[in-house]
Amino acid sequence: MRVNHYAFFCSLFVARLADQILLFLVPLVVFQTTHDVSWSGLAFFIETLPRYLVFPFFGALCDRFAPLRLMRLSQAVRALACFGGIAAYVLFGGIGWLIGLSAACGVLTSQGLVAREVMLPQIFSTQQIQRVLAYSQLADQLGFVLGPMLAALLLGLWHWESVVAATGVLFLAADAALFLWQRLSGFRAPALARAPAGHWTQPLRIALHHVWTLPGLKKVIMLAAAENLVIGVTLATSAAMVTGLHAQSSRDYAGLQTAGAIATVLVLLTVARAGWPARVLGLVAFVTICAGGVIAGASAAPWGYALGFLLIVGFDKMFNVYIRSARLQIIPPEDYGKTIGVAILLNNMTQPLAGLLVSVFSARTQTGPLIVALSLTMGGIGAAVSLGAALLRRRRALLIEE
Repeated sequence: MRVNHYAFFCSLFVARLADQILLFLVPLVVFQTTHDVSWSGLAFFIETLPRYLVFPFFGALCDRFAPLRLMRLSQAVRALACFGGIAAYVLFGGIGWLIGLSAACGVLTSQGLVAREVMLPQIFSTQQIQRVLAYSQLADQLGFVLGPMLAALLLGLWHWESVVAATGVLFLAADAALFLWQRLSGFRAPALARAPAGHWTQPLRIALHHVWTLPGLKKVIMLAAAENLVIGVTLATSAAMVTGLHAQSSRDYAGLQTAGAIATVLVLLTVARAGWPARVLGLVAFVTICAGGVIAGASAAPWGYALGFLLIVGFDKMFNVYIRSARLQIIPPEDYGKTIGVAILLNNMTQPLAGLLVSVFSARTQTGPLIVALSLTMGGIGAAVSLGAALLRRRRALLIEE
């Protein structure tokens, strides 16, 4: 991997660092302000739903416009959203501005994520894709490692609005790193295919057709959606579970977040070096996340919740490597942007659903059983999908023999 590509991964790291600071702030500040876990769940729902709804639109954009330009635009506008949200809070007050600016940054993060997915095979066409995906996930996870630590440190020194201002500066720094990489590498994206004439819904119809007809794509989407049930309920309840139910401090919460990110980095380093088959990565990660959810939800002790949490977040990105490499093998390159946008939407709609369920079942005595129930649901979906795929393969083999 050439030296000038490190500026590209540095941009991914800094952007993820800023995004993670916002994700850390929102549930914690909302819970500390309202002292009600239902508001944390509702805030998570509002924060995450918009970023997933826009994926199909941004996916189609990446097939029509240069992904690099869209990636840079997302980072610059996220900085403006941070500064604009602070200005609105100063003028009008209310915790809703924090949720609103985080939701806006989440939407723009979606644009950057889809653009990155389209760009990676173009930039690293000569590299093993699973290794490249592991390194891109490592850049993300370094942001996860330092994001909670930096957020907790800054919250001890400043009010949350000052922390958001620092986050805006980080988004500008990420854009500067991407600009530097572009100049050093001289990267030129392949010429984009001319947009076919037709109704404006045509990209969406093409993507949905691929989702329905391409062999293996429905299975990958359903497994990712099942996994995101557990990820969603974990993200929506972690602040309340640690600082509320288990009566730990906000620094303990930041430490747990940091430990989870470190565990993920170690797992991804193993993935990058071991070269395991994608199916093995998917199976190990899926089973471990499901078990982690049961442990976290059923445990009455802080250490038990911490163990389950570490299993969930530690193996989440390993499962993402499996999902992303599987999609690259299935989806045609000319339709990758539009199809990946719809696939990511379908994958992740269960995350805000989990946040909404937390808001409905908000009592402390119900949060743990909800985590267990969603983890078992994840396992049931995975077993059903795997059994269905095995039966379909057997049926096809019998038809070939006949």
